[in-house]
Amino acid sequence: MESREWRNNIISKLQTRNKYETAAFQDIISFQSRLFDNVNTLKNENLQLTLLNERIRFSSTDGSPSGASASNERIQAMEQKILVQQEELTSLHRRRGENAQQIMSLNEKVHDLEKQLQAKDVIISENTALIASLRAEIQMYETNMSELQGLNQVLRDEHQALQIAFASIEEKLRKAQDENRSLVERLIKYKSKDADKMNEENEHYLKKKSDKLRKELEEAAREGGSRSSGGSAGSTDDKIMDSLPYYATALPSKVAIRFDAHDGEVYAVKWSPTDRLVATGGADRKVKLWDVSKSIVENKGTLVGSNAGVMSVDFDSTGAYIVGASNDFASRVWTVADQRLRHTLTGHSGKVMAAKFLGEPTKVITGSHDRTLKIWDLRSRMCTETKFAGSSCNDLVTSDGAGSTIISGHFDKRIRFWDIRTEMSANHIMLQGKVTSLDLSRDSNYLLACVRDDTIQLIDLRMNTIVRSFSNEAFKVGCDWSRAAFGPGGRLLAVGAADGVVFVWNTYSGRLETTLKDHTTAVTSVSWHPQSGLLASVDRGKRALIWGDL
Repeated sequence: MESREWRNNIISKLQTRNKYETAAFQDIISFQSRLFDNVNTLKNENLQLTLLNERIRFSSTDGSPSGASASNERIQAMEQKILVQQEELTSLHRRRGENAQQIMSLNEKVHDLEKQLQAKDVIISENTALIASLRAEIQMYETNMSELQGLNQVLRDEHQALQIAFASIEEKLRKAQDENRSLVERLIKYKSKDADKMNEENEHYLKKKSDKLRKELEEAAREGGSRSSGGSAGSTDDKIMDSLPYYATALPSKVAIRFDAHDGEVYAVKWSPTDRLVATGGADRKVKLWDVSKSIVENKGTLVGSNAGVMSVDFDSTGAYIVGASNDFASRVWTVADQRLRHTLTGHSGKVMAAKFLGEPTKVITGSHDRTLKIWDLRSRMCTETKFAGSSCNDLVTSDGAGSTIISGHFDKRIRFWDIRTEMSANHIMLQGKVTSLDLSRDSNYLLACVRDDTIQLIDLRMNTIVRSFSNEAFKVGCDWSRAAFGPGGRLLAVGAADGVVFVWNTYSGRLETTLKDHTTAVTSVSWHPQSGLLASVDRGKRALIWGDL
């Protein structure tokens, strides 16, 4: 049953195709059929005329001459008619050949049209599939668009709610700032009162002491001669010097140790807070530890891991960890005891110029050329906060032990003050040049800023004002990251110059105490030992020097 249906299906398809393909040539086929019929008719007539001609000839041979003449006329007429019919037959054959040639050319055209039709069918099927896929894609995009519209509406609602919350928080912040300002004003008044009281007490004490000394001098003058009175005057000067309210730091005058610290430029130097161990960072991508406790320099280890020059080094308060800022857009933390790399802090998009521990060894603050400051939690190894400064950061310090306040120096000539509890800068101080470095006094009351206009600025953080400026005709800042540093007691400051000289100023009197000359290239960084008063300095010619008495 199935085979019969299959045959019938094929037969019906063949019949349909035959009908479709012969429909275009139906006129030619019918004309050809009529032509064949005319040819057959003419053949029959020719045959009949031939028979009739034979009969007439036969009868003419047997009849009279008059009949013969009549027969000849008939024969000629018949021959004439035969000639006409032959010519007509010839023309019909010619037309038959032309029609056959036309049929062949039309068949070729039909084949070409069938090929074109098949190609167009293929293109139509491909376009149909493409249209279906595009419709499905359009449907998907419409669905996504409706979802995004819903999400956008949700985000708008959240944004509006956040704006309302921000307005309320901003109002609270404004009130808190006003309250803080009033508290600061009250605190300043109280401190000024305390200072006045302390000055009165000091003046009273000095007056009593001078009166006592005067009496002693008078008694000494009565007892002895002019020499003994001169000796008493010398002891008086000593007692007055002893009463000065600052910690005396020995003034370095000579080089104790000189050595080649790195294979290229030396960018940074820092003393350990607990040992006579000094760390240096250089263009050779290394941080090196040097022990000078035995009056000679001994390399205690090399900290590797950086992929570019190390611009800054800093110890934590215990001396157990060291952090280095690198030009490869990252900072790294090592342990000093085993010299192992513990953390790699990546996230900046520019050179990291400064890195410091933020109050405790588990937090680090970094400043970069990408105009941001980042706070890192070493326990989670994540950046917990990013502060946008608007200018490349060159150095930073933390103004209290808890690390709640950050001070940063920038290329736009500003020193910015940050509270880690807020996102924006609290206030700033404008200087006359790029800030190359910052350093904080031990009591956190004074800030030292090295500026590209070849000056060192001393800032009182209690008043946020510049109280003294240090400069000299021979002093030129050597580079954009030149580091200045306070002495251990805050009485002295040191900074390196472009000609290789280290300048040491007295912060109380503003007097240039000494110039230390031994470097042959620009000095990039200096650091004071927190207890012994030794001064370390490094330059752009791979040299490091230790100044003072070991």
